[in-house]
Amino acid sequence: MRILNRAKLLAGYLLGRHDLGSALPVEYIVETTAKCNLYCPMCPRETHKQPKEDMTVEVFERLVSETQRSAEHVMLIGLGEPFMDKQIFNRIEYCERHDIATLLSSNGTFLDEATCAKILDTPLKHITLSMDGARKESFEYYRKGARFEKVRDNFVRLCRMKHERGSKLQIVVQMIRMEKNDSEVEEFMQFWGAVPGVDQIRIKADETDLLRPDAGHAPEDWKHPCHYLWRGAMYVKHNGDVYPCCQSYMLDGAPVGNVGRQSMPEIFNGAPMQTLRQQHASGRAAQVEMCSKCRTTIPHPLLVAGSLIFHGETVRKLLPLVERMTYFSKLPRRLLTPQRPVPAAAAKDELVQIK
Repeated sequence: MRILNRAKLLAGYLLGRHDLGSALPVEYIVETTAKCNLYCPMCPRETHKQPKEDMTVEVFERLVSETQRSAEHVMLIGLGEPFMDKQIFNRIEYCERHDIATLLSSNGTFLDEATCAKILDTPLKHITLSMDGARKESFEYYRKGARFEKVRDNFVRLCRMKHERGSKLQIVVQMIRMEKNDSEVEEFMQFWGAVPGVDQIRIKADETDLLRPDAGHAPEDWKHPCHYLWRGAMYVKHNGDVYPCCQSYMLDGAPVGNVGRQSMPEIFNGAPMQTLRQQHASGRAAQVEMCSKCRTTIPHPLLVAGSLIFHGETVRKLLPLVERMTYFSKLPRRLLTPQRPVPAAAAKDELVQIK
């Protein structure tokens, strides 16, 4: 069923179809909580204020139940810290019972020994450890409210416990590359590369519109339609509102439905989604306001095809490798259309200082 679903999505993408029939996304980003304990100046929650609320069990279970035949990977992340959600471990187990792999990311402040042990006891497949800096000054500048030493020790603890147990949990340590930590990339990679239990190190470009307001795509960049509109991941807010992709909410796009009131098949193949696909397939993506402001790299159809040939869980494992190849310029540029650089007068090495 899932292989057939991916085949339908791939055919729809390559042929520019806006009506995808019974096909559904391979991946979802599900914001189980809107609560967070840190202030991060590059985070969209600083411009999009969030309530201290969690997704209800009813909405979550309805989403999983409706998408279990096609969903391969669910990312339990959003604009909140997953371990502030008291139901997070139950949600991971619920997805496992429906044969859906789960991923989440954490700021590390809650990863004491008991929580690390509980994580390793779950069927969680992948966790991203967000560590935006190799040094105290840069890390605490971007992660206000967190202590560098405590978070680093928490992450090292989880990696060590995973290694000692022989757990198959995929651990990726991630740094968003910004002005204050730009010079720390090698130091970051050397430190985490020596920690047993770390599977991959991810150096990620900043894709928010807070630090790089002029780094979106030019109209001529849209040579290929955005794969998110066909493949996913769709973004589901804690209140059930569904957005076309991970960036659309932060770029002030309108929701295309609400999973608490509509079924996911109705939403994914509804009029708003079909209109977006039609605009992208006809080369008019730059006319969509939220898309014109998007910072996400646009992949070549060859990469999109690869992301639909392989299972969603495999794609998530390969993503940091592709990004790392991009960072070190080892991937042909024709396969990716990156965000537009900031004008030289306002940038140093294409990065800007937070004002």
